[in-house]
Amino acid sequence: MHDPRLHIHTAPGADLVPLPEHALWWPLARTLFVADVHLGKAATFRARGLPVPAGTTADNLARLSALLTRTGAQRLIVLGDFLHAAEAQTPALLAQLAQWRDHHAAVGMTLVRGNHDRHAGEPPPHLRITVVDEPYVPYPGIGLACCHHPQQLAGHTVLAGHVHPAVVLQGRGHDALRLPAFCHDPGLVLLPAFGSFTGAHTLGGATSRELYAVGAGKVWKLPAYT
Repeated sequence: MHDPRLHIHTAPGADLVPLPEHALWWPLARTLFVADVHLGKAATFRARGLPVPAGTTADNLARLSALLTRTGAQRLIVLGDFLHAAEAQTPALLAQLAQWRDHHAAVGMTLVRGNHDRHAGEPPPHLRITVVDEPYVPYPGIGLACCHHPQQLAGHTVLAGHVHPAVVLQGRGHDALRLPAFCHDPGLVLLPAFGSFTGAHTLGGATSRELYAVGAGKVWKLPAYT
């Protein structure tokens, strides 16, 4: 569910829709952007002796499938950290990934290398996921650049992950609620982590910064910082 009037205005011709599924949707290009999926993170923790729940990979892939189906995306661009670590490349996880990829065989997929991808290793070739370094400009002539690490790039708005941004909403009586968020600074848009088993970094307000909180199946723009 999203408010059709809610857009993040970036490069000319590239108004992006922030979705409650922690993704950016570019309707004109039929392109979906996500960041920090961290597949296999729970399995990695278990392999290292930490007792964490199972099932997060299946949940992440199911949510991503639902999102691809709902939007009718023709292209998926992952802004880094698709796999969490080398231990994530288990036969069971790779089999899940292969089945998921076959289900979305018509969708072009690109992974912009993140810091975890460099340690985890690239997805196997049979998954047909193109792997590129940052900055990656998917549509030359449109001022959008895809990165994992936040950065400034002259003449472009950078879409990035890595930070796992969140905001804290303060209520009366010292109530506080921490929520994932999109963050739009001049020349930079940060996406919340897509993975369901990830931490988050709380951001504050700043001049010229737009923050979009995500919760209860909705996205809403927070009041401007003054």
